Amino acid sequence: MRVVVQRVKQAVVAIDGQPTGQVGQGFVLLVGISDHDTEDEIDYLVRKITNLRVFSDENDHMNLSLKDINGGILSISQFTLYANTKKGNRPSFTDAGAPDFAEKMYDLFNDRLLKTGVPVETGTFGADMQVTLTNDGPVTIIFDTDHK
Repeated sequence: MRVVVQRVKQAVVAIDGQPTGQVGQGFVLLVGISDHDTEDEIDYLVRKITNLRVFSDENDHMNLSLKDINGGILSISQFTLYANTKKGNRPSFTDAGAPDFAEKMYDLFNDRLLKTGVPVETGTFGADMQVTLTNDGPVTIIFDTDHK
């Protein structure tokens, strides 16, 4: 799995101009799934993301987690995280998970995030979405379970 974590002040996802999910202070997650991902990768990422200490404490040090600030998550499926750009100018997406499998894993990932007590909003898997956000910092962290 590949997840891009962006610390945000706020974010909204819309489909055809209609908001489908939003979050205040917290994270926007761009989530890519491959066919070889397992529940072990999901559990690893849920633990790492919900405990990631990148929010400022009273001394302006990045020392607080999402749970510490009562932040939320806006989770967006993003198969393009598995783009292969080695040949030519048109990316190949053959490393991205098959849609049925990827959707099942994406839903499981979001369910496990919810079980930690963190509020989670989502886009719609496979939809053409517009994400509007205000980066905070900006702080962007990339997780790739192939390199954990």
